[in-house]
Amino acid sequence: MLSNQLHNGMETAKLLWSRIPSSEDGEVDGVSMLRTSNGNTAESLDYEVIENQAYRYEQAQRGKLYVGYQVVVKWFLALLIGIGTGLAAVFINISVENFAGWKFSLTFSIIQRSYFAGFVIYVLINLVLVFSSVYIVTHFAPAAAGSGIPEIKGYLNGLDIPGILLFRTLIGKIFGSIGSVGGGLALGKEGPLVHTGACIASLLGQGGSTKYHLSLRWLQVFKSDRDRRDLVTCGCAAGVAAAFRAPVGGVLFALEEVTSWWRSQLMWRVFFTSAVVAVVVRTAMGWCKSGKCGHFGSGGFIIWDTSDGQEDYSFGELLPMAVIGVIGGLLGALFNQLTLHITYWRRNYLHKNGNRVKIVEACLISVITSAISFGLPLLRKCNPCPESDPDSGIECPRPPGMYGNYVNFYCGKDKEYNDLATIFFNTQDDAIRNLFSAKTIHEFSAQSLLTFLVMFYTLAVVTFGTAVPAGQFVPGIMIGSTYGRLVGMFVVNFYKVNVEEGTYALLGAASFLGGSMRMTVSLCVIMVEITNNLKLLPLIMLVLLISKAVGDAFNEGLYEQQARLRGIPLLESRPKYQMRNMKAKEACGNQKVVSFPRIVKVADVISILQSNIHNGFPVIDHTRNGETLVIGLVLRSHLLVLLQSKVDFQHSPLPCDPAGVSKSIRHNFSEFVKPVSSKGISIEDIHLSSDDLEMYIDLAPFLNPSPYVVPEDMSLTKVYNLFRQLGLRHIFVVPRASRVVGMITRKDLLIEDSEGSANVELQSTSRAPSI
Repeated sequence: MLSNQLHNGMETAKLLWSRIPSSEDGEVDGVSMLRTSNGNTAESLDYEVIENQAYRYEQAQRGKLYVGYQVVVKWFLALLIGIGTGLAAVFINISVENFAGWKFSLTFSIIQRSYFAGFVIYVLINLVLVFSSVYIVTHFAPAAAGSGIPEIKGYLNGLDIPGILLFRTLIGKIFGSIGSVGGGLALGKEGPLVHTGACIASLLGQGGSTKYHLSLRWLQVFKSDRDRRDLVTCGCAAGVAAAFRAPVGGVLFALEEVTSWWRSQLMWRVFFTSAVVAVVVRTAMGWCKSGKCGHFGSGGFIIWDTSDGQEDYSFGELLPMAVIGVIGGLLGALFNQLTLHITYWRRNYLHKNGNRVKIVEACLISVITSAISFGLPLLRKCNPCPESDPDSGIECPRPPGMYGNYVNFYCGKDKEYNDLATIFFNTQDDAIRNLFSAKTIHEFSAQSLLTFLVMFYTLAVVTFGTAVPAGQFVPGIMIGSTYGRLVGMFVVNFYKVNVEEGTYALLGAASFLGGSMRMTVSLCVIMVEITNNLKLLPLIMLVLLISKAVGDAFNEGLYEQQARLRGIPLLESRPKYQMRNMKAKEACGNQKVVSFPRIVKVADVISILQSNIHNGFPVIDHTRNGETLVIGLVLRSHLLVLLQSKVDFQHSPLPCDPAGVSKSIRHNFSEFVKPVSSKGISIEDIHLSSDDLEMYIDLAPFLNPSPYVVPEDMSLTKVYNLFRQLGLRHIFVVPRASRVVGMITRKDLLIEDSEGSANVELQSTSRAPSI
């Protein structure tokens, strides 16, 4: 009877994912047919432990010494991930700041003689940097385009997208970020640093790169998808910690935004990795302060100190602060919608014309951005410098080629400055520092801020989605801090009180990020850490909650929308509402389940693997009474390993151990592990003779004998929660069981080691109530 019902269920994962709303072009038909933005086919990851005989044999051979060795290596890898990500962030920051410093110094020196010559040099330098970035991405590392956060989020959600964790992707991400950010595009380097940390973690977990002969065998300990998932999680947290100098924010970002499964043991390692990153970046900052980092001696490490700003606020100010949250939600939702439509058009029409179009597009945007950032300040009149406050440490105008406020750009007198050039003609980090600055109430005019807001918002929308590494954290902070400062100016004029406009700029930055990315806890902590001002925590929480609520009323977060557009079917934390009225059997549809007998002919295996693209197959056996029995699940990748090795082929169609006694294991468990970011063995790689095709394989030692099973009338909501929380790839849907062999409660799982022996016994439950 069971065999007659098996056609009603199998591979619920693919069918669940196919029911999630797909991208607008309808390209997502299921996981097995998934096409990502780079044209590769992606598959699910095997996070479930396959407890076959090879796995059990290997576990039995491991003693406490080996377990201790694994723990030590895990912590050592966490240390290496932190050091590697921190050094990568230091290299990117110093490179960007030096390129920007040379660019601005050269431009300022040339415009003393000719503004047109300075403009040409400025445009050419930016164009060369952006061209180098887009060329690296298009010809060397296509997976390095964009921020990489949607792809990493998909990986940690259980989806393997080829190419996103390769060594060349890491190199392309680092050098591409230097070119795109140093070239003055309306992009940030913080999002790509998350992808960079994930790549470093993955490469360390597999011992390096075998393709480029940079591998260490003694590091090749963790080869399963589950272990790699934990390492990549550490890398994501390290990327945020390195980008913002916010170690706690990095941990919370990994927990809130990118991971789907979390464990207390992982929390400790992620926290340790982020702490190591903070130490590395802090050490680099101390080294840079000695003047060894070239231009902009601070090294470009983000920290916008607002501790000297507004320390208290009145009850009446809560209303304009709430308005900032509403504005952030509206502008963030609009930003998500505009980038969604532009990215959709770019991917389906523009970028289909080849790499040459991608290069021309990025270079054209670079020229437009350079022209706007150089030309718009020329249209503004210069303002006389305000009376200097000796305690502020702010000099007006600032020395040419140095970072700070009050830029003298195209001004006829020495004691004048151009407020629009103070934002435009700067690196993004320094522009944000100027917008956040305290004791500079009259530095910016409302006209300049509004002009910058409109132009930079437009540039950020158009630039996002080009074929360069691109983050949206810092551009979002710039957009939000601009309208936040505008609201602060309104409060000063309306309430006639002495408030710091920089405080409102900080709240605006938080509101736009909350309205676009829809993060709350992690973003709140990041903003507190990068501004070094804990007193503003309640206000940041207020604007984040309002902006997220307003944004959620219109669309999804930025990363969720981009993931769906790229064909990455994320399993969200909550099932869809319509699943409440569906059963597991309905999700299976009318698909016929393809199964194998325990003893299968090699020719039949080849035929089945060639005729379908399933990744898991139930294995059927029969009892002495002729009753059909499902004995487990065998993966496609395991079958391909068996076919390629041929050592398990047998002439007899009978099992070698009919009594169920385990035969000798000819494989290590590591042989069945698919290489990271690789398609592994395909059916086209298998070459068998006619004699091989007539032989048989006993699948019993290689299948998963305990797959997860749900009854056919279980609610699809319950199946969804089970599937996601356990990180599964397949679930069997079967008829209701005919009998119960036992019941396990909480007290049955309270196992403790007995004193003086290696045996394990259950706690005494003679007087324990039923739990």
